[in-house]
Amino acid sequence: MSDTDTLQALKTAFTFMPKPVEVTRFEYGDDASRILEQINFVREVLITHGIDPDEVAGDINPMSTPNSCY
Repeated sequence: MSDTDTLQALKTAFTFMPKPVEVTRFEYGDDASRILEQINFVREVLITHGIDPDEVAGDINPMSTPNSCY
């Protein structure tokens, strides 16, 4: 598997992760902190590879993401 394939897999998995604002103690209990750390770790890896995490969903599923307003 190439680095390109690995990054594509990471981007795809990232689209299924909850958004940080969705991770609450009410919803995730004691795991909330750990889940937020994992989400932030994946975001940092994407950024390190020149990928904007906020644009990943549009790259992976362009037909199901809203148009940007800026």
